Amino acid sequence: MDGSADGDGTGRGTVAVQAPVGMRSRSQNQRRRRIVQTAAALALRGGVEAMQMRTVAERAGVALGTLYRYFPSKMDLVVAVVTEELDLLESSIERRPPAAPTAAGRAVDVLMRATRGLMREPELADALVRSLIMAEVKTELGQRITDLLWRVSGEAHEGEPDRDAPAYVLAGSLASVWIFELLEVLKGHRDVEQVHQRLTVTAERLLPGLPEE
Repeated sequence: MDGSADGDGTGRGTVAVQAPVGMRSRSQNQRRRRIVQTAAALALRGGVEAMQMRTVAERAGVALGTLYRYFPSKMDLVVAVVTEELDLLESSIERRPPAAPTAAGRAVDVLMRATRGLMREPELADALVRSLIMAEVKTELGQRITDLLWRVSGEAHEGEPDRDAPAYVLAGSLASVWIFELLEVLKGHRDVEQVHQRLTVTAERLLPGLPEE
């Protein structure tokens, strides 16, 4: 309604009532989540190829233009789907923190959980890792994994990490090694057990001196 043209049968014009900003925001968040979940379901059945933008829009019940407002490209949608997996990983770590007695052991636990989670959708993981290399879209995968490693290493404190501190830099280096190893798995050059072994060796070299919790 435009607030002036329509009547209510009493001779008075009706006035359009706009939803409060907070309600619109919740509605937008729900719509975005529905789009991401729809894309994830399509990818589960048919890989990245099944995540056609028009199909996602139709299945999610939104206009194609609306979909592109949320996700300007298919790669942005891939990143959003993988971000959901990272959210699940963080929730899992909060519910069931790594129990290893060393910083290296806890870090490897986190990385292997992330590996197994992403490998449930190998085509999505492949698209994401290649996007990191080609810088096709902005993604926070590396930083979020680094934050998780820093958090479980024994160095975590309240507030934001000091990203210039040695502990954070070392966690970032380990995250970079993990991304490379994940790419090797996706190319068929490694299996998950080999990645576990290589990450264990690397973590023990990078994180041996960090204080324990």
